[in-house]
Amino acid sequence: MPEIADYVIHGARLITPAVVENVLRRLPLWKAEFAQIAAPGYPHLVDQLEFLANAIEDFAEGVYKDLPYSALAAAVFALTYAHKKVDIIPDYLNETGRADDSSIVRAVLIMHEKALAKYAAAQGIEWGRITSKP
Repeated sequence: MPEIADYVIHGARLITPAVVENVLRRLPLWKAEFAQIAAPGYPHLVDQLEFLANAIEDFAEGVYKDLPYSALAAAVFALTYAHKKVDIIPDYLNETGRADDSSIVRAVLIMHEKALAKYAAAQGIEWGRITSKP
């Protein structure tokens, strides 16, 4: 997993405030798209994507200001990656198409567990429900 973590770190470094604003404008459509993901091999992926999307929105709207920018940037990177139709493993491959998306999201949850668990608690969300497992 160190390679995935390195990839997330590199991708998150490219996230600027302008990128965050662009993602925020698209987030309602992306959330609807994510809700339609059918990936039985990755049963937590939809909830994890929704959780990260909500964290981004809450930070941007001032509902939750304690999210470090590094966690915000990593979350934005993960959502941007999951939204792409063609990535390392194309999403249209039934069994494995979401493996890379799940790995990226899990890496963000693991790398920023302390900050994201604190956000979950502040929102009354059980952190165990937003598991870092596939």
